[in-house]
Amino acid sequence: MLRDTYCDLLIEHAKENKNIVLLDADLSKAGGLKRFMAAFPDRFINVGVAEANMIGIAAGLSAMGWIPFTHTFTPFATRRVCDQVTLSVAYAGLNVKMAGSDPGIAAELNGGTHMSLEDVAIMRNIPGMVIFEPVDSAQLKSVFPQILNYDGGCYIRLFRKNAVKVYEDGTEFTLGKGHVIKSGKDVTIIATGIMVSESVKAADELEKLGVSAELINIHTIKPLDTDLILNSAKKTGAVVAAENHSVVNGLGSAVAEFLSENFPVPVKRIGVRDRFGEVGKTDYLKTIMNMRAEDIVQAAQSVIKR
Repeated sequence: MLRDTYCDLLIEHAKENKNIVLLDADLSKAGGLKRFMAAFPDRFINVGVAEANMIGIAAGLSAMGWIPFTHTFTPFATRRVCDQVTLSVAYAGLNVKMAGSDPGIAAELNGGTHMSLEDVAIMRNIPGMVIFEPVDSAQLKSVFPQILNYDGGCYIRLFRKNAVKVYEDGTEFTLGKGHVIKSGKDVTIIATGIMVSESVKAADELEKLGVSAELINIHTIKPLDTDLILNSAKKTGAVVAAENHSVVNGLGSAVAEFLSENFPVPVKRIGVRDRFGEVGKTDYLKTIMNMRAEDIVQAAQSVIKR
């Protein structure tokens, strides 16, 4: 599970870096963080169900030279604490790493109240904020040290459960730089998070239909790898963006905004369309939200036709 990898990385680096401290909003069991608490009881703070206070404490710790990591479910890591993140972390220029687990439809049976479909939109609007969403454990392992060494606010969209394996262990990634999974010439598919595996299936299906799709994993939603996106769009002339988030002000919006100003091409966004979430398992939610591989295939055919 990604949450286990995340805890492993925190423990591994905390052994070497005595300034790492972990704050949790009474979700250490759900977040798989009890092993960190056992290993470093003096560097683990359970603030209870008081997320805004957690961000304030983390900001204060950062000002004192600590490197705080915070954790709670995605809606409470963004919606509930927006003002504290904006002022106490970003405006103050402090070094706080914030993990929001179960992004988008990954909240599953917790339903609409816990299904944050706007967290990227919130964090994307905060100046200087870095937004990272790992596809699998291999990617998280590669980028985690870079997040640790980055001096500033960083938001991690953390899928808790068993992610579909896309990359082999040891694959190297760079924070802020996308990764080309498959080269192509007819259409560009840009995906993040759990939508990467769906996009892999879509690219394979398109190849059977005689369509050459270029597939790019944008693991860092902000700052966006605009050079990679521009070069691909110039090559293919058509773009599909797929994300586990609202289509409003997420990855797709970021891609469309950039391309409209620099190299206008047909763009189609795959994601949740201006609605709240609901109770359901991931496969069901992907189906009703039109976030399956077949939806990506149809979007690719549409932008190519346009």
